[in-house]
Amino acid sequence: MSNPAQRPLWQTYFLFLAPMVLSNFLQSMSGTVNSIYIGQMLGTQALAAVSGMFPIIFFFIALVIGLGAGAGVLIGQAWGAREAHMVKAISGATLLLGVLIGLAAAVLGSVFARPALQGLGTPADVLDDAVAYAHVMMWILPSMLVFVLFTQLLRGVSDTLSPLLALMVSTGVGLALTPALIRGWLGLPQMGIQSAAYAGLAGNLAAMGWLAWRLIRKGHPLAPDREFFAALRLDGAILGKVLRIGLPTGVQMIVLSLSELVILALVNQHGSQATAAYGAVTQIVNYVQFPALSIAITASILGAQAIGAGRLERLGPILRTGLWINVGLTGGLIVLGYLASHWLLGLFLTEDATRAMAEHLLHIMLWSLLVFGFQAIIGGIMRASGTVLVPVGVAILCVVGVQLPAAYWLDGQYGLQGVWMAFPLAYLGMLVLQTLYYRMVWQHQKIERLV
Repeated sequence: MSNPAQRPLWQTYFLFLAPMVLSNFLQSMSGTVNSIYIGQMLGTQALAAVSGMFPIIFFFIALVIGLGAGAGVLIGQAWGAREAHMVKAISGATLLLGVLIGLAAAVLGSVFARPALQGLGTPADVLDDAVAYAHVMMWILPSMLVFVLFTQLLRGVSDTLSPLLALMVSTGVGLALTPALIRGWLGLPQMGIQSAAYAGLAGNLAAMGWLAWRLIRKGHPLAPDREFFAALRLDGAILGKVLRIGLPTGVQMIVLSLSELVILALVNQHGSQATAAYGAVTQIVNYVQFPALSIAITASILGAQAIGAGRLERLGPILRTGLWINVGLTGGLIVLGYLASHWLLGLFLTEDATRAMAEHLLHIMLWSLLVFGFQAIIGGIMRASGTVLVPVGVAILCVVGVQLPAAYWLDGQYGLQGVWMAFPLAYLGMLVLQTLYYRMVWQHQKIERLV
């Protein structure tokens, strides 16, 4: 966690980015392997039941991601200015608010799981299984949200290695337990599609315990020591700044999750086979989209640290470096996705017709994730200075005003494949508008520290 300004920018980028990309890979791999377990060991209908929960879980995670984004900018600026006491104060206030959000999500999510899944049009043949899975997922959600939020706070002080190592613990425990719980190995109970959820909880708790031990042993600035726990209070002044940046980001994430609910409802009208295809395509897309988002997060944190250190001249190079890395990393994953799509989808879809459907849908929109990465990086640089309202407004406008109407219309014109045609349209709109605002407005504004 040495001063990134002392290294060449490209090296700083990769040292920060590599553990985060590996973390995202592990997260995606964990979800994919669990889907393979469920699809191969329990069948396509079980996979459809689990797939229906993706947008609902994302809805709650969106709030915490927004909170972490706001805190990450403030922590990055405080860390760039070498103000360790402010880093702890921001982290403590944000983490406590995250705990309260997690508890509220558990209660509301478990109570309204069945009505929500029915409202999404979840196929009747998988509804009961989907509700049973949802109840378990909702009650393990608080620990999941705290873990996600804390890893975001660590990144604000340029620590991406600790989250990666903790995730390795979580993934290893979870992937070992899932098939054991499905089959009832070693005397464990057979838990059906709930196996992945319970295994995930065990892995998550193990990872958090290990992470606390590591941070304390290393004297980390965010170690859960007496000073850190003293900072766990709802500081109105700090949370006001966190929410000013994070709340718009959270709203953007919620709008994106709501759009996914609308997309899923459209998909569900085509039957459980289409729902399973949706889940499979989502798994592949995550492998490409999460690294693109990691580049944007890296750009935002490095930009915030540069602002905190008074090195505004580094913002332009940080942006350009991020855009070029997006070309190489995201572009390379897209090519790989096209070349290996038949084999990848076949890992967790056993029916030929469903796999063929999923492959066709993936090919329609996969290329547009490169465009998605470009606009996310531009928005990330602007977020580093606390500028969020217009970039968020652009994203919401393109989702609500372009993607959803286009999905409905194209669904009517071309059937299921039309739904996927709407994604590239939205991403292209985001890129054009984000670029225009960056060049015509943001570059001409005065940039100052927020903390």
